[in-house]
Amino acid sequence: MKIPAKFKEYIWLVNTIRKARRITFAEINEKWLQTDMSEGIELARSTFARHKDAIEDIFGIYIDCDRQNGYEYYIGNDYVLREDSVQNWMLSTLSVNNVISESLSLQNRILLQQVPYEGEYLKMVMDAMKKSVRIAVEYRKYGTDKPNHLNFEPYCIKLFKQRWYILGHFHRDATEEKPESDYFGVFSFDRILEMSLTDIKFKIDPDFDAQEYFDECYGVLVGDGTPAERIVIRAFGYERFYIRDLPIHHSQREIGQGENFADFELHMRPTIDLSAHFLSRGSQVKVLTPKWLAEEIYNMHLEAAQMYELEVNENQNDNENQ
Repeated sequence: MKIPAKFKEYIWLVNTIRKARRITFAEINEKWLQTDMSEGIELARSTFARHKDAIEDIFGIYIDCDRQNGYEYYIGNDYVLREDSVQNWMLSTLSVNNVISESLSLQNRILLQQVPYEGEYLKMVMDAMKKSVRIAVEYRKYGTDKPNHLNFEPYCIKLFKQRWYILGHFHRDATEEKPESDYFGVFSFDRILEMSLTDIKFKIDPDFDAQEYFDECYGVLVGDGTPAERIVIRAFGYERFYIRDLPIHHSQREIGQGENFADFELHMRPTIDLSAHFLSRGSQVKVLTPKWLAEEIYNMHLEAAQMYELEVNENQNDNENQ
């Protein structure tokens, strides 16, 4: 779907100011005239003002002006443009969508990753979040054919590795028979069989912050009790460049390097999904600390190697007998 012209202008304006960090209206106009969108006509101040208002209404991004220093424009709440924010995701998606829509002649040469479409459930969950009502789902976990009936408060949703997840809050007041129960659970949309909204209202905890809740995590595993700690890894060869360009976690910082390696420090929860990520990098990543995590990764590599050991030995014997 091709993005309307106005949206293209909004996206261009945000990206231009974001890239420049601070820029005057004259400089914006200079860059504007270099685009095909301008058709050689300058950007009027009235149009610029309307675009600013529309960008704030649609994306929640406001463009501010520093009148004390040459009337320079900047993104007043640039923190919302962090990599995993809704605003940044919307902006990036629309930008990429526009580029691709203008290059349909190359569609056989553009390969994308599929994100399962969960539009119906996604809309239902968002409606429930807006109305502050609990949802009821039939959920089937991996490894079982029997679904569970769940009823919970939808607190937030998260996209991770091409899958949508919902964070549900379970609460039950104490009774004479049972103690109070209060906990969270994370559920994958693609394991939901049925979903419906209930008429049971709830009040979200005013201190809850979705970003903060997952802040120390690699993915969506939060409730297994694993505390955050300092992790140091060593990346070899080209892997060190990949990790520099695509950090594993927002806490990542480079603390040293050698002839063919670089060391990175992370502060996060070393959950099983993080271990699986390190394992997937094979000999390109080595955990230096903590020692217990290094041993865990070592044992995982050992178990993986043992799975192939019998087959490799059989192949070697067959080759020797030929």
